[in-house]
Amino acid sequence: MATVFFDIGATLADASVAPDGSLTFQPRPRVVEVLDALAGLPLGIISNPGPGGQARSHAASALAAAFPGRFTHDPLIRWGAKDSRAIFDDAVAAAGVEAQLCVFVGEDQHERAFARQAGLRTAPHPVFAAAAIDGRQVLWIRIDLVADQSLRDLAEVVDAAEVVPVHVPSALLVLAMATASGVERLELAGFAVDQEAPVNDSAAFLVRDDRPAPPPGFEAASSAAAQAPTGPSPMGKARAAAAFAFMSGGLAGPTGETQAVASLGTAPGGVYIAAAAGTPVEDLHIPGSRHGHTERLLPDPGLLGYLGEQHAGALAAGFTRAGFAGPVPTPETVDAVRAAVTASPIRRHTARVSGAAPLVDGEQRTVSSRDVSNPDNMLVVEALAAQFHALGLAVTLQPFTWRGHRLANLEAEHPVDGSDGAVLITAHLDSTAAYGAFFDEAGRPRPYNPRTDPAPGADDDGSGTAAVLAAAECFSTILARGMTPARTIRFVLFNAEEQGLLGSKYYARAAAARGDSISAVLQMDMIAGLQPGARRVEIHAGSAVPGPAVSASNALGDRVAEAVAAVEPGLEVQRLTGNADPAAGRSDHASFHERGWAAVAVSENFFADTSPATGTRQYHLPGDTLEDPDHDTEYAASIARAVTVAALTLAGL
Repeated sequence: MATVFFDIGATLADASVAPDGSLTFQPRPRVVEVLDALAGLPLGIISNPGPGGQARSHAASALAAAFPGRFTHDPLIRWGAKDSRAIFDDAVAAAGVEAQLCVFVGEDQHERAFARQAGLRTAPHPVFAAAAIDGRQVLWIRIDLVADQSLRDLAEVVDAAEVVPVHVPSALLVLAMATASGVERLELAGFAVDQEAPVNDSAAFLVRDDRPAPPPGFEAASSAAAQAPTGPSPMGKARAAAAFAFMSGGLAGPTGETQAVASLGTAPGGVYIAAAAGTPVEDLHIPGSRHGHTERLLPDPGLLGYLGEQHAGALAAGFTRAGFAGPVPTPETVDAVRAAVTASPIRRHTARVSGAAPLVDGEQRTVSSRDVSNPDNMLVVEALAAQFHALGLAVTLQPFTWRGHRLANLEAEHPVDGSDGAVLITAHLDSTAAYGAFFDEAGRPRPYNPRTDPAPGADDDGSGTAAVLAAAECFSTILARGMTPARTIRFVLFNAEEQGLLGSKYYARAAAARGDSISAVLQMDMIAGLQPGARRVEIHAGSAVPGPAVSASNALGDRVAEAVAAVEPGLEVQRLTGNADPAAGRSDHASFHERGWAAVAVSENFFADTSPATGTRQYHLPGDTLEDPDHDTEYAASIARAVTVAALTLAGL
């Protein structure tokens, strides 16, 4: 009889942590059904709730509350770090059977690799637990739809099969995981399926190659397209080949004989790849490609659900309902924002998170980096959580793991009874200096060390983080005056944006799983970089995925443009929409488009093809500091004021 061990966070459930350290687990889609099917087998847990007995006690309580009666055999509950095979060997010993009779189910490919080293079978998602017990393989697949097939038709089949979607780039293509049984069900339903590589210990990424010149191989791809005119365009095929060639070349083994990545076929603007555990995909940057060219893809049975459609439709219609203020900013809101969101708080908050001032008032400690590999990252999370809590907001952390590092998103909420959807003001809190030049003690060039090298990230995205804090302070002042919003407002800071939008993907996936109502997401990503020239603000509404979020995000962009006109008429607005938007799929707003929610990214003049651009010249460099000559906190405050006015107006203030 097999013993099946599960990871909890991002596999069985989405976790949230309250200020007192207590945990809540929200079961992920299809998990309860899987556990029901495995009820006759011994089930265990291999999870890391953090150090100390109290953390384990909180985790045990949350597990019992989320899955009552499911995990009752205490010896099979193993708490601890999964950064080696040790905990998996320990789990096998606790099960009292041979390792090959044990299964570990976990989304993290690195943890699956350690489990396999210990001899366990593995599954990348609970849907595939039975396949792992039987020794059946899970594959990366591409599902093609024809004109008379819809994503809703596909969802009906997928929800009852051993299939888990990973990415939906269009109404005609879905990247997924599946067993042979799942493939058979799809083909019987009339869907065309291409079977790619085994999943094993790999994760999927979308790598875009958007260099301005035609990529190598374009002429050959054009010739091939003339012979077979269906399928991806010649440019698409050439970009996919060029992107894969770059990634596979950079990630080959030390002697070049072993590929660490496999191509999963052409993707929008580039290629899908499967990367083995330990492969530093996010560390490779295609020269000449734009910000955010690598996107991490997460498995999710709910990805075809588009829960945000209703709210997106409401936004596109103009947010009209009885008793709710219209979309035009009121003079009272504009005046309140002008008084509160100024260069002074923007500079103060940026100084704290970028290391130019102590992180916490009254203390001496400064931070050198918010890179996810740096210990300072979580110190910043904790300090910002305390600041939001002091404003009277309901604060929760959403923990997750990346390459063994324990990270967290941060949410601070003002709930409103009867709200028909939340308005989110967001930014990403992590940083990187991956493009910097570093040298060893002998003066020889060396790679960036994310654990120890400085990565102040004052603009990217310390400026956006500071703006979210300033907006929260402004909102607190408005509440103190007796004004009340009609919609819930959330201030959210995402972690690990530089790792392929990972934190916001976890956040949006969890929000969709619990059926959240989200009316609008306003993301600020780099708002302080200003070279001499036009004071321009970019409003990005373009979506890389289909659905109602496209028109709804355009409508949301209109609201932001109206807010600019109301509070900062000196800013030049540049609207970018459609799938040609250079920020489509490249900042945290994209994680909400993926769920059908309306979202925009607001930035300095950085993404758009303007010449010359007036944004930062210190992108991903250690020189991205508060004292950089191009760092302009008054300019950042101007953009922050516009976004804050738009958000508060949408919330009914």
